[in-house]
Amino acid sequence: QVQLVESGGGLVQVGNSLRLSCAASGFFFRSYAMGWFRQAPGKEREFVAASHWNGNSAYYADSVKGRFSISRDNAKSTVYLQMNSLKLEDTAVYYCARSSVAQRLRLSSLATEYDYWGQGTQVTVSS
Repeated sequence: QVQLVESGGGLVQVGNSLRLSCAASGFFFRSYAMGWFRQAPGKEREFVAASHWNGNSAYYADSVKGRFSISRDNAKSTVYLQMNSLKLEDTAVYYCARSSVAQRLRLSSLATEYDYWGQGTQVTVSS
């Protein structure tokens, strides 16, 4: 069965960096776009970044553009989220998700276009 397992969350200070990992299994990883979303307390889940299934393009929310970078290692079936220059407002539970359609041509920021989700990993940015 499809499984997505996030790791790498933790407590960091403002301005520092963190790298999240999402290990995937149970499907042909290299055929699917992967996304990262986050949910802060009391807020709705929001899109962070997505990686095209071929790894050649990425899409970012405006709030993280220039600070976060998504990448993938198809040999390891793992997608990463490198987070630099962290801000207090980046505090949230971060989730990785699989696109609902294999080899989708366009990247999506809509949670409804992702069908499998990890359990999430907490990122807390402190001052």
